[in-house]
Amino acid sequence: MLIMPAPCGADRLNLQSNSSLLSQRCAGVLLHISSLPSAYYTGDLGAEAYRFVDFLQGIGASVWQTLPINMPHADNSPYQCLSAYAGNPDFISLEALQAQGLLTKEDLTGLITSKVHLLAKAYAIFSRQDETTSPNKQMQQAFTRFCRKQAHWLHDFSLFLALRDKFGQAGWNHWPEPYKNRDKKTLKLAQAELAEEIAVIKFVQFVFFTQWLSLKKYATSKKVALFGDIPIFVAYDSADVWAQPRLFKLDVNGNMTVAAGVPPDYFSASGQRWGNPHYNWEAMAADDFSWWISRMATQNELFDIVRIDHFRGLEAAWEIPADEATAINGQWVLAPGDALLAAIKQALPDICLVAEDLGIITDEVDALRNKYNLPGMKILQFAFSGTADNPYLPHNIDENSVVYTGTHDNDTTLGWYVNLDDCQREHFHQHLSATHSEAHQPNIPDDLINMALASVANLAIIPMQDILALDSSHRMNTPGTSSGNWRWRFNWQQLAAERKEMMTEVIAHTQRK
Repeated sequence: MLIMPAPCGADRLNLQSNSSLLSQRCAGVLLHISSLPSAYYTGDLGAEAYRFVDFLQGIGASVWQTLPINMPHADNSPYQCLSAYAGNPDFISLEALQAQGLLTKEDLTGLITSKVHLLAKAYAIFSRQDETTSPNKQMQQAFTRFCRKQAHWLHDFSLFLALRDKFGQAGWNHWPEPYKNRDKKTLKLAQAELAEEIAVIKFVQFVFFTQWLSLKKYATSKKVALFGDIPIFVAYDSADVWAQPRLFKLDVNGNMTVAAGVPPDYFSASGQRWGNPHYNWEAMAADDFSWWISRMATQNELFDIVRIDHFRGLEAAWEIPADEATAINGQWVLAPGDALLAAIKQALPDICLVAEDLGIITDEVDALRNKYNLPGMKILQFAFSGTADNPYLPHNIDENSVVYTGTHDNDTTLGWYVNLDDCQREHFHQHLSATHSEAHQPNIPDDLINMALASVANLAIIPMQDILALDSSHRMNTPGTSSGNWRWRFNWQQLAAERKEMMTEVIAHTQRK
């Protein structure tokens, strides 16, 4: 039988205390900002983002989970970014800038494939405006406060990005030696030479953070919590590594000695070689983990809940020799996760964290997660291996969990079902028969959606693709592949009235909010 929760009140989600968010019985939807409808090449923080918050409130859901919102490289992977702090400029709403008088209606007409020039134009108008006018004076003051507050990362990032443009988007390890090695005199001259470019970059980040926090304020008013995601590692070609190389495992020439990834697993027979540098944990501990605490403080400001991707890497991480082409010949190396989490919790006592604990999970990883009472993740698409002790089966899930039909790394549930082998499909059908009092014909993806929402897990998250009942052609990412990912977007025409009604009914029936 399906395990139903004890009755609970009909009150909406309590956002007054982050620490209580994951102890409430809630429902949410997984959708990245880039997947929102838009007149441009990617979704953004404009009207459609606010409409999506209204949609969540309308179906009774109270959590919106996104992927990392940082600035990606050319492949658009949100897990390989140019900074652990900087937001993705592609998500900036041009219409909002027009409403502020920083762009014109004509600027927004025609095909826009890049926002770079329009954002630079917006800065030019902003910087020329009469500071004595009240609206602009307030914005100028807010910009100054932002630059001062975020200086600990914004200064290095803006110089890094300006230099990257100066050198034709080459990675910092390919820059001329004085720039690569951060010669003080060279960088001082570069700051003067690139002052205008640096100012634009800082302004763009100011606009991003302002628009994001405005959306967050609106979501809070609708009792919708924003659920973010941070990659455990940062990209080698990033402002973080260039600015503080001592915090990473690099050789004297700034090259990686080992690369991050995971050994062979469900997703890949040769493992995954992500190519990120590993942390120099000894150097980080000597600095009381200040880089991590600063990073988490920023995420805590932007989100109500934060998922730590590849949480198991805080206990031990797979280190691959930098000259290895695959992840096969690596080794597990211990990490100071206990000390790190203790430092984060001491600095940010109300931070609300979720541990992405998929893959090869040891007793030590579980112990670390449980010590800090962090919910783990349960993926129903992994549940039907045929063994009763499968941890993803609904009857093996505990309350302190976040349950999903699938994640951004999985196929859509409809695609998953179509591609099941005969054995897995039979186990799935047997489970459905055992949980229904009468003969039940499989109804995909709704059966898995109902299973997730009916589970005892405090938080259940459904990918938007499953709400829309979409097939494999709409999946977000295929791990181990380097092209064709991160492009999926939906449109409201795909949301049939009966699908919205189905979600509203099942959320109410399973007593979630």
